[in-house]
Amino acid sequence: MKTNPNVFSNSDITVTYNPCKCINAERCARELSNVFRQSVIPWIDLDGASTKKIIKQVKKCPSGALQFHINQEVA
Repeated sequence: MKTNPNVFSNSDITVTYNPCKCINAERCARELSNVFRQSVIPWIDLDGASTKKIIKQVKKCPSGALQFHINQEVA
């Protein structure tokens, strides 16, 4: 069964989560639990920390299941 990545956005960034890639290391939830919440849906809350902290944590994802990109402002 194919699962589509989950997409979470705020004004600064968009974070995607691909559950098929996730190895459940739980590093994201242990190290930044205000953003990556295990028992609440939606489980990613981009208002839980600064954009800089979120990007730093996403880059630590061992499987690559979490990715991000910077949102472009529309002129």
